[in-house]
Amino acid sequence: MPARHTSTPDHTPGSTGRRRFMKTVGGTGMALAGAYPASLLAARPDPWDEARAIIDRFARPLTFRKEDFVITAFGARPCELKPVHASVSLKAKAHIKTPAPGAPDCYPAIAAAIAACHKAGGGRVLIPTGNWLCAGPIVLRSNVNVHLAAGAHVYFSNNPLDYAKYGDHDCGKNGKLTLTRWEGNDCLNYSSMVYAHGQDNIALTGDDWTSILDGQAGVPFEGSTDCWWSWKGRAPANADGVPHDPALGQSERAVNPLNPPTLAGIAPHLAPAEAKKLQGPEGWLQRDPHFLRSLSEARVPAARRIFGIGHFLRPNMVQFISCTNVLVAGYQTTNAPFWQHNPVNCRNLHAKGIYANSMGPNNDGFDPESCNGVLVEGCQFNTGDDCIAVDSGKGTDTQFGPCQNVVIQNCRMQSGHGALTLGSIMSGGIQNVFAQKLVFENANWKTDPLNIAIRLKTNMNRGGFLRNFYVRDISIPNGIRTTPAFYKPQPGSSIPAGTVATGAGGIITFDCDYDAANDAVRTRPPVVTNVHISRVTVGNVQTPEGRFSCYQPIVIMGPVAANYNGEGKPQVLPVSNVTISDCDFGTPVNAAQPVYLYNVKGLVLRNVKIGGKLVNGTLSP
Repeated sequence: MPARHTSTPDHTPGSTGRRRFMKTVGGTGMALAGAYPASLLAARPDPWDEARAIIDRFARPLTFRKEDFVITAFGARPCELKPVHASVSLKAKAHIKTPAPGAPDCYPAIAAAIAACHKAGGGRVLIPTGNWLCAGPIVLRSNVNVHLAAGAHVYFSNNPLDYAKYGDHDCGKNGKLTLTRWEGNDCLNYSSMVYAHGQDNIALTGDDWTSILDGQAGVPFEGSTDCWWSWKGRAPANADGVPHDPALGQSERAVNPLNPPTLAGIAPHLAPAEAKKLQGPEGWLQRDPHFLRSLSEARVPAARRIFGIGHFLRPNMVQFISCTNVLVAGYQTTNAPFWQHNPVNCRNLHAKGIYANSMGPNNDGFDPESCNGVLVEGCQFNTGDDCIAVDSGKGTDTQFGPCQNVVIQNCRMQSGHGALTLGSIMSGGIQNVFAQKLVFENANWKTDPLNIAIRLKTNMNRGGFLRNFYVRDISIPNGIRTTPAFYKPQPGSSIPAGTVATGAGGIITFDCDYDAANDAVRTRPPVVTNVHISRVTVGNVQTPEGRFSCYQPIVIMGPVAANYNGEGKPQVLPVSNVTISDCDFGTPVNAAQPVYLYNVKGLVLRNVKIGGKLVNGTLSP
């Protein structure tokens, strides 16, 4: 069937199309009101009681022995700085500072302090005020709190080899690597700059946002114009953009001759037809991200998914895997090579008062993945990708289960692709997520606007489920991006190109066919249900074309059955049980079509203002 949608042709007084729309949804709204007696509604439990129970888990703070292990006592010395012209975002360079040649490396001292602290039964490893070069990862251990004093600025080395020296897995010419996750798939790769695996009662803290972890991802490698961000493989947008020379073949988008052209050698258990599907078109398998995804789909063990030296999968800034009782609080991250925070399979995870401030490619601010019991509060995000993205593994790497029981509150978002995002790495499912009292300030709306406010991303590969997602009390004073970025349908889709603004411009956007071209296997229809959003207020800003809040307030594109490429015809369920209530979405640019729906069952709007007009009722494609 062709894509269908409900829309208001315009918002001018007396518009016949608008009156028809308002009459339709208004009548449906009256029917809804009569369908549920007040006594029945009052008897239902309040889901926000579950949010309160999650918050209450963190009422008692983590405790550590009262002993400081100061890194200077273990031989650390501060470093001198020199100016450098470096990338500070995908599009801009600036004169910043970096450790001068010959700067002392405090990695050995930090590692020794952490070891001594852990052996003593725990305590605080203190990084004092000053500038510190760390040419290797900070690896936390149980009962250790690594703390940055006010004015402590840790400059992590921008030499990739320093993150392939100290791992537990000796992979020969690929380096001594670390078990990590990269976009939801397990592999052996460069270590994250701050890392922990299987630890309990750990903390990474700072006095304030002058306590800085700096990944130096825009500073050129020695003897090169490339930097960590060049590995994204994106052509520079202008002369000040991140440098990248495609002829060098040093990026995640380039064909890497170290990767095999077929899976025959590394996955001989595959039937020829399955191997052919996973390999994709010629050269596809040899690009590092596609190779990793294919290894997951081929069920190759993580110990044989070896990357590191010679490969171009950038490490996360902070990654904790399978840890319990975790606190990250009170510091700033900047210039991260990849995601800024990626806790995986952690239990009782508290993020409080961090400033995720990094504008490079894929610089998500906080990505809890397959975690259970998460509280994110009092944080600020200014990012080159999603501010917060809740994840749960990709493809077959779902052994840790869903990400669940998450509360996000009292945070502030500036630039980013999505302010509050679920997915797209969600094969293990996402459930019981509560977000409240957030300000999507979008202070950089003139130059680098927030693309989408509330965002869901999945597709026929990532699959998984999203259920029990509750959002309330969101302020968006400067609107969001007022120009669209359109969905690119795959061959055979019934949705015309250039018609659905799933990439940017929506206040609420569900994209259930996100980035499908990058997945060779599309056999897992996602399920999205029980989403309730209320009290979202969006302001207008002055653009050259007029005062607007967004491009299109609501875009909900359910799963696209035409993109399934497996055997048979599975059940592809529509997005269902979604309510949006007591919201004012300001004035959209696309006043003729403020709502786009595809494969959605009964979107309920209650007391929703769009362009100053009140909308009540149930909408379906």
